[in-house]
Amino acid sequence: MKATKTLKTLAIASLGALALAGQAQAQAQQPIKVGVIFPLSGGAGPQGQHVTQAVQAMAAIINESGGVMGRQIEILSRDDESTPAVGVSRANELISSGVSVIIEGWNSPVTLAMQPVINRANILDITAISKADPILSGEGNPLAVRLNSSNSQDGAVIAKYIAGTKAKRIAFMTENDAYGNGAQESIEAELKKLNYAYDKVAEEKFPFNQADFRVALTNVRAANPEVTIAINANEGLGMPALIRQAKQSRLPGQLVTAVGTVAPSVISVAGEAANGVIGADIYFPDVEPFASNEANKKFIAKTQEMFKYTPDKYMALGATSLQVWAMAANEVKSLDKEPVAKRIRGGSFKGTIFGDVSFAANGQLESNHKLFTIENQKIVVRPASN
Repeated sequence: MKATKTLKTLAIASLGALALAGQAQAQAQQPIKVGVIFPLSGGAGPQGQHVTQAVQAMAAIINESGGVMGRQIEILSRDDESTPAVGVSRANELISSGVSVIIEGWNSPVTLAMQPVINRANILDITAISKADPILSGEGNPLAVRLNSSNSQDGAVIAKYIAGTKAKRIAFMTENDAYGNGAQESIEAELKKLNYAYDKVAEEKFPFNQADFRVALTNVRAANPEVTIAINANEGLGMPALIRQAKQSRLPGQLVTAVGTVAPSVISVAGEAANGVIGADIYFPDVEPFASNEANKKFIAKTQEMFKYTPDKYMALGATSLQVWAMAANEVKSLDKEPVAKRIRGGSFKGTIFGDVSFAANGQLESNHKLFTIENQKIVVRPASN
């Protein structure tokens, strides 16, 4: 009798072990869920849709190469509607869906609202585009990672350009939120570091969703600036409208746009009014060193194949966010937030869309900016000496 009980116990234990092994094997075959939160509607909707598509294109590339730790990636996309409260709600939806990482961030206020929610859920949060400096402060997310250049990095580029023009009468047209105000503060702080004397002859603030700038431009025009700096992250509506209306108002001097606020989609909407505008950015698909980069060429080809669209900087940032996360996860052989984040922060990666890249200890991707002029409705990169 005792032997029979022992055999039954061993049989039950064996069945239990087999069940656990089966569950582990089933889990290993299930796709890894990746959350993506960008505006898919409203003024920034078209750009957010493009970024989401770029992440999907990169997911296809990664899956074709064996996935992450042998598992395929499944993208779960949500629309934050460029609204902080909606972004938080969408983040909670993805958390409940069991995502391993969330890639987010078009509007800085939305990112700042989502950060603590995603952090408390112990899920890695990668900011692709939002620029506000507090994103990397460690307050909302102690293990923050960001791909796009920061306001501080951008401010130095624009300040250096202004100092080179020797313009003294400077006007600002600034989006009145964490991104816009932070961008202006950074430019002014960098001008101060350069000991560059200037007069701020006009300053106009506006909300993210504004599309009529005629009154503000009338005020700026009356101040007769030599340079007007436009800081507007609403690329679907606000920035094209501002550029067109600046041309119509015969705004004097040079119109300079904040780093990363003018993509080909903005130029296509603004039309001929965009000619002569100065900007700066960190990625151009057909300019060296990107043009000959195999990872970039593969990304462009896949995006064109899937969506019939040549990617811009924002799309490249979204895709690289997923690419770097996948590289880190494969290397540390874990989906857990802390080991993956620690591999990225302060680490370097070879063969990304942006080439060989490095992240600062605070999680900021180190960027290489290039100034450009818009000529014949095309972006023309200026010589490095400028």
